[in-house]
Amino acid sequence: MKTVVNFFDKLEDKIRGRLSHYPILYAFIGGVGVVIFWRGVWHTADFVTEVIFSYQMNGSVNLGSLPWWDGPVSILVGSVLLLSTGLFVFDFIGTQAMISGLKGEKRLEEKTEEEIKLEAGAISEIREEVKEIAHHLDEIEKKM
Repeated sequence: MKTVVNFFDKLEDKIRGRLSHYPILYAFIGGVGVVIFWRGVWHTADFVTEVIFSYQMNGSVNLGSLPWWDGPVSILVGSVLLLSTGLFVFDFIGTQAMISGLKGEKRLEEKTEEEIKLEAGAISEIREEVKEIAHHLDEIEKKM
């Protein structure tokens, strides 16, 4: 299993490396991947809903007219595009959530009022120190 993961990780790195030289193509492929993925989710949900309602109304399911494979294939194709370009996690989770998770930080809505005030105080202190350093630099420049 580890060799398979390493293979696909290296493949993703190669694809991202090549596509990074062509940002418009990279963005286009990523956009298509996102749209195809969500199209698959939407069609799968529609299919499941139609199956449930047709069974409730008729007591049986007629799947002859419904392409059951349309949604799952779109999810698969979209996932492959997004995973191969390295955009799957980035698009759905985002970098900010990943960074705060790695740091072990809480989300803003999980923090208490006291924790928020502490952070605001720390930021205020840093701001004051930066102003003081800027003032000292100005004095040094005037002397020179």
